[in-house]
Amino acid sequence: MKHPSTRLVFDYWEQKRGQRLAPERSDIEPGPIRAALGDTFILGRDPRGGHHFRLAGTRLCALFCRELKGAPFIELWAASERDSMLRQVAAVSEESTGFVAGVTGRNMDRATIDLELLLLPLAHRDRNQARLLGVLAPLVAPYWLGANSVRDLTCGSVRHLSRDTLHVRAPRLVPISGNGRLRRGLVVYDGGRS
Repeated sequence: MKHPSTRLVFDYWEQKRGQRLAPERSDIEPGPIRAALGDTFILGRDPRGGHHFRLAGTRLCALFCRELKGAPFIELWAASERDSMLRQVAAVSEESTGFVAGVTGRNMDRATIDLELLLLPLAHRDRNQARLLGVLAPLVAPYWLGANSVRDLTCGSVRHLSRDTLHVRAPRLVPISGNGRLRRGLVVYDGGRS
């Protein structure tokens, strides 16, 4: 996760879910994630299928130069990406596993913007009322942000966030035994040309 908003929301979501698959919507309070609220959104399940925006932050709305509340989430995506994104969103909703993805958007002048998308499940007793918590934030804000709307999002790399992959530690490196000595955090071995 590259964007500070993505990391903040994910860490808060992790804290709130504890040992559960996902926290409930009522567990999520805006105060602890206030720095990320402009990039944050909540999706609700649409009775006709798909998901629509129930809430959308101000920076997110500025990306698209319009209020997103009530708009279908899938409308933001290029036609070629919609089936794939519908499957990704359905997996988050049905399997209670989130994902983070690299996303590219284009404006009317065909200028591109790199974004990071985070989508996380929120539990509800009635599966038909399930909500999704998300972040969509630009990695670097372009000069035209808010003046020229982003359209036709395309998805790049996707990383699913299952419990098994979240807490994998890197292997611990152990110096080879021998005549090495520690110097400024490095192991130095004597040697050289003969």
